[in-house]
This record gives sequence, structure tokens and C-alpha cells, in this order.
Amino acid sequence: MFKQYIAALLLGATALSSCQSISNSANADTAKTTTTADTTSKEASTANLKSADAATILSRPQIPVLCYHQIRNWLPRDSKVGKDYIVEVDNFKAQIKMLADSDYHTILPDQLYDYLVYGKALPSKPIMLTFDDTDMDQFTIARPELKKYGFKGVYFIMTVSIGRKGKFADYMTKEQIKQLSDEGNVIGSHTYDHKNFKKYQGEDWETQIDKPTKKLEEITGKKIEYFAYPFGLWNAEGIPELKKRGFKMAFCLAEKRDQQEPLFTIRRILGSGYWSPKTLHNSIKNSF
Repeated sequence: MFKQYIAALLLGATALSSCQSISNSANADTAKTTTTADTTSKEASTANLKSADAATILSRPQIPVLCYHQIRNWLPRDSKVGKDYIVEVDNFKAQIKMLADSDYHTILPDQLYDYLVYGKALPSKPIMLTFDDTDMDQFTIARPELKKYGFKGVYFIMTVSIGRKGKFADYMTKEQIKQLSDEGNVIGSHTYDHKNFKKYQGEDWETQIDKPTKKLEEITGKKIEYFAYPFGLWNAEGIPELKKRGFKMAFCLAEKRDQQEPLFTIRRILGSGYWSPKTLHNSIKNSF
């Protein structure tokens, strides 16, 4: 499997910024800004609702969640495996247009949480678009393309990369991350430097979770409640640590959801660089 760019990133020579696992027209007014007033109102709206147990959550139909990384044209240095994580620009635009033409509506994590936990309704043909690793092209290419169709996205930020300019990739600045948040997108945590979640112990929880969470909250002015596992890898022992820190859901990749902790093993599928819009459409239907 692929994805070994972290060491290179820390040395200032990132070769590829992508995560790897073992493996719409949504209106702007439906996206909620997480201000204190909004949070209070939301808590009041669910105060009298009973939270679903794991079995009930697992029984609800899964909602498609896509995971993107780099959006750029392939280069001669890109490996065969690496191209799976790099969607060329025209192909990405065609994929997003396909979703809009197919009447998909993007949703955000709060909506998914309320659907799974409280059984709240979602728009027709809901889908979630997520982006990992902070790559600049997610701001310069993905953002305007989503905006064209009224779509919103979820951006999982790896804080070590914020504002960096690498040999092979540049990364979003604090100002760009805040702009995404202010425009109604959701910012989530993707750790400090992509260390394997299954190996956390001792100070790792502060370095990889606590400090990045605080930094993202300072940037956005909003509570960070959603997390994406590096490489899509997780273990049951770490989930209580996420809960203790106030996370409501965590996203992996294509493996099955945990029977006891479905909210912390939300499935995503990779938006592959090899897929045409038609292939992506078929994969969405077959995977969820």
C-alpha cells in the first residue's frame, strides 16, 4: 500500500500528500455556521430526542462519503499507486458535475450525526464530500468547483502542513482554512503529522489530537468535533480518547463499521484518480 510522505514533508520534500487505507445542489442556507448561538439552538432542538443505540445506527441506510486528496494533473514521477490519490483537474470537475447532474445534495457532519443518532431527515440523494491533508489545490480548485453547484465540503486538516510550501506541493494557510469555515464548510482534525492512530500512547494524545484541535479552533473560532484517521486506520482502544475530547464522529475509509462504535468508524470511499464520472457513480451506488 502507499502513502509515506510524512517524513519527506517534515524534511521539506513532500512527494505526495495523500492518505491511504488498507484498502447537490445543496443550498448555502442549509449549511450551518457553528456559532455559540447555533450550538445552543441545536442542543435545544435535540434535547428531548432519544439517542439511538449502535444497532439502530447500523440499521439506518449508509450515506455516501467521498474522500479526496490531491487535485492536479498527473506527473511523470507519480507512481501507479499514487495516481489513485491524485484526481486530475478536468476529471475532478467532471466528477463534481456528475454529482450535481445526478441530483445529489451535499450534507455536512452535523446533518449526518443527527440522521444517525436522532433519525432526522436528510435531503434527497445526500452525499458528503471530504478532503484530507490540507493541500492547496483543495482551496484553489475544489472550493470554486463545489461553490459553482452550491456544494459544501469537509476539510480534514493536518496542522503540521498549514502554510507550508513544499518541493512538490503547497498547503493551505490559516487564512484560507478560516475562509473555508466562514463560507459554511466544516473543518475537521486530521492530527498533527499523520502518525498512525493505532500507535498512539502517552504524549501522542496531546501532540496529535489536543494541540491540533486547539489550533484549528483558534483559526476557525468554532468547536472541532469531527476527526479523520490517518491512513484510515483506527483501533477500539483509541475511541474513548476521542470521545473524552468531545469528538462526535470519526471517519475511516472503506472497511466495515465497528459494531459497537459505528459513529467512530464512518465509512468513506476514495475518489480515485482512475475513475471516470460514470465509474464513480457506479462505485457510490455499489459501496453504500
